Amino acid sequence: MARRAVFVCCDGLGRGWVDPQRTPVLDRLRGTSLWCAAHRAVFPSVTRVSAASVATGCLPARHGLHGNRMGLVEDGRIVVRDVGKPDFRAHLRRATGGTLRVPTIAGRVAASGGCVAFSNVSPGAAYFLDPEHFGYVYHRAGSYAPGGAPIAAPDALAVSHDLAGDREMTRRFCVEVLWERRPAVAMLWLANPDLTLHGAPLGSPAHLEALRQAERCVLDVVEVVERLRRDSEEILLLVGSDHGQETIGASVDLEDWLRAQGLAACVDAGDVAVAGQGTAALLYATERGRPALLGVLDAMRAEPWADQVVVGQDLADHGHVARGGIVAAVNMARQDDSNAYGVRGRRWTVAEPGKPPEIGCGQHGGWGDDEVNPFLIVNGPGCAPRALSQPTCITDIAPTMLGFLGLPVDGFDGSPLPLA
Repeated sequence: MARRAVFVCCDGLGRGWVDPQRTPVLDRLRGTSLWCAAHRAVFPSVTRVSAASVATGCLPARHGLHGNRMGLVEDGRIVVRDVGKPDFRAHLRRATGGTLRVPTIAGRVAASGGCVAFSNVSPGAAYFLDPEHFGYVYHRAGSYAPGGAPIAAPDALAVSHDLAGDREMTRRFCVEVLWERRPAVAMLWLANPDLTLHGAPLGSPAHLEALRQAERCVLDVVEVVERLRRDSEEILLLVGSDHGQETIGASVDLEDWLRAQGLAACVDAGDVAVAGQGTAALLYATERGRPALLGVLDAMRAEPWADQVVVGQDLADHGHVARGGIVAAVNMARQDDSNAYGVRGRRWTVAEPGKPPEIGCGQHGGWGDDEVNPFLIVNGPGCAPRALSQPTCITDIAPTMLGFLGLPVDGFDGSPLPLA
């Protein structure tokens, strides 16, 4: 009997929010499943790089997608581009000759039952689940079949980017993908609660409602999976998230700071650049600009808004290598006071052009404790209900699904989870 694997991502739902009161559906599922009690995100703790890490089972150093915003070397200068834009893959191909540098799960199962992904986050995050079109990707900005053929209406995914859109997408996913098409791998990536939290405080009524709505979507999937199992289907169900959230306390423009340190000419020439990631940033330089950038990092470390600034091996320890112009990463500082709903912690964030910070609302991107603690629940045949205390990572999702399907699990940074 053919096996199948299903992954549901509740974007931005930190592990600390899973409890009997706020997320009773997830809490009940946890009690009958493998609960990854020390599950970790990748850095940056943002959706676009997380999608690539889920799809490949690899860290950014291996798959090559740096973050939500990414510096590309174009005509000898660093150009920072938004990975979420639908056309980012074209820019990446022109700059590097390809997209992701390692295979995706969609490519690995293309000849063994195929992959179908439904996503309601940014276009870039959706498309990096399968950037080379081995399977099907459905997104409101455009849906694509294997080979990249556009899927036309009414089969394309035409949903709103909100809670209602998540619900409609889930309805279609349950009927069309799980029940009718039955691919080897099916992925459903909800926009919430992350989308809501970027405009609402943690712990607020809007946040709690987003948790309830995300749970409704999870419950719909669980009920269909259980019906299919009663029909003797062997299905591994993974329900998790990509990162958590923290509260925006203040913002700093790192490009302005670099200019004030005497690097204005380097910034204007594209020899030094900042790719903001919310509560962190990646710092880029050409060979011409590298000495100047390295020369101001000690001054950056001394600023009250900087938690850590890492280079070299410390950068590698956070999943990146000094390649493609990356020189350093900065994690922004945290203050321990509480918001109006009793949620502790306020973070400095990195200003982005045209995006004023929503002070008091949610943000993520760095390696703060709350933002790098996603959750993962694994439920299925032979999966003993228990809490797994050993550290796990979102890079373990792909090898766990492939191992369950009986396919090779080589070439990953992650490892198959011990289900039994």
